[in-house]
Amino acid sequence: MRCFVAVLPPPEVLDVLARLDRPAAPGVRWTHHDQWHVTLRFLGEVDPGEASVALAELNADAAVAVMGPATTVLGGHAVVVPVSGLDVLAATVVARTALVGEPPGDRSFVGHLTLARLGAPAPPGSVGVPLAAEFPVGEACLVASHLLPDGAAYEVLARFALTG
Repeated sequence: MRCFVAVLPPPEVLDVLARLDRPAAPGVRWTHHDQWHVTLRFLGEVDPGEASVALAELNADAAVAVMGPATTVLGGHAVVVPVSGLDVLAATVVARTALVGEPPGDRSFVGHLTLARLGAPAPPGSVGVPLAAEFPVGEACLVASHLLPDGAAYEVLARFALTG
């Protein structure tokens, strides 16, 4: 099953994000609120039970996710909200799951929440939009990604309390 480990924003942060303009444009696919998350580690095809065992004793400290200061384009392929404050948690997740799924590789963690996927330039009014929000992070989630013709559907398989 295709999985990743993520932090899910609480409803009040989802409400802030939902108020952002989402200008329509060819080649731009805006994500839906039930897809909004911050990926800590992409696992790829993995046995969810094996991933759950690796994450069962995460032993990571709770964190505060800080979103903003403004929307931006990441890698030329997505409009995102930068998210800071999760570097230590992401490193802990990578260490705990190093032998699960795809090898983690050498890429540095870049905290973000994807608002739109780009197959064309970002539409005017979607980049540089001020946004400031923060939320406490008390758990990490193992999430399954089911690929569908019009995008992915996500399913939370397990939640892991941050106990450190």
